[in-house]
Amino acid sequence: MSINAFSEHFADLQDPRQTAKVAYSLFDILFLTVCAVVGGAEGWQDIEDFGEAHLPWFQKRGLFPAGLPVDDTIARVISRLNPEQFQCSFINWMRAVSSLSNGAVIAIDGKVLRRSYNPEDRASTLHMVSAFASANGVVLGQVKTDAKSNEITAIPALLALLDIRGCLISIDAMGCQTAIAAHIVEKGGDYLLAVKGNQERLSKAVRKALSSVVPGMSDIACVEQNRGRAEMREYHVIPATEVAREFPIWKGLTTLGVAIGYRYDPQGKESLEYRYYISSAELNKAQFANAVRSHWCIENQLHWVLDVTMKEDNCSIYRDNGAVNLATVRHMALNMLRLESGKKASIRRKQKMAAMNSDYL
Repeated sequence: MSINAFSEHFADLQDPRQTAKVAYSLFDILFLTVCAVVGGAEGWQDIEDFGEAHLPWFQKRGLFPAGLPVDDTIARVISRLNPEQFQCSFINWMRAVSSLSNGAVIAIDGKVLRRSYNPEDRASTLHMVSAFASANGVVLGQVKTDAKSNEITAIPALLALLDIRGCLISIDAMGCQTAIAAHIVEKGGDYLLAVKGNQERLSKAVRKALSSVVPGMSDIACVEQNRGRAEMREYHVIPATEVAREFPIWKGLTTLGVAIGYRYDPQGKESLEYRYYISSAELNKAQFANAVRSHWCIENQLHWVLDVTMKEDNCSIYRDNGAVNLATVRHMALNMLRLESGKKASIRRKQKMAAMNSDYL
């Protein structure tokens, strides 16, 4: 991302400092923070160190003419940014640089930042809900759940910020709520919602409707083997005509589906799991299977990378809006690393190249 492109979407952020006391530009500090996280920085001191190492590169582009701020200054500025305003700028940037095809799967799921709590209040741990475009592997937006709320109220707030027209929104059982389903349809999208015990009557009706197409364990053949472990996945869909008539409150309900997973490990342990879904889209078996598999990309390609590569769960920043704003910066950095196609490499290797090579940065 060039400085001009960055400026187009983030230069209008409101500076939380008093004008008379501003020694370093908000734009400069934010741009440094994003670049540093692209280069593998995990905290405020890392960001300062990254800036020192690349100061000539920044100054060549007109940033930090009087030198770099210390890590405490960086922390104060980023932590006091309005997270809602920052998130809107992030979403507008993603709309400009990433396009979604008709029928694209957007997976929505929550993640806890495990060390983001105030030491005096473990309940203050930050919980984020993110929207992830499975096909191109980028984050489209995120919102923080309220301390007294959960994903059920955060998901509509996130959907309100996104353009989901023509997309299939996949959410686990927590988001299987009539209001969320209606909101998705009203915004021009389709839903694929996992059904479990939190919707007991609906769950029983879906299971009964699919019982005629669900095989038993003896009917399942193992088709995948990996290090002695055998796995099989099977998918079935049927029209939701009868269930939709029985549950008219589920707006646009069109398809019922079941994903069956069988596993046999080297110790001889077997497991068989049935996962049931409802959707407003008219899905065939292949489309349903792709959508179910695509949903889990948010765990493997987003949450896992944030934890293992970017060390998000080890970050103990919590003051003011520092944790939520730095989480947004990590998403920005991960998106840029994914969208950079000049060299085929892992996210971690790209981070190292950015840290060591200003030209690559």
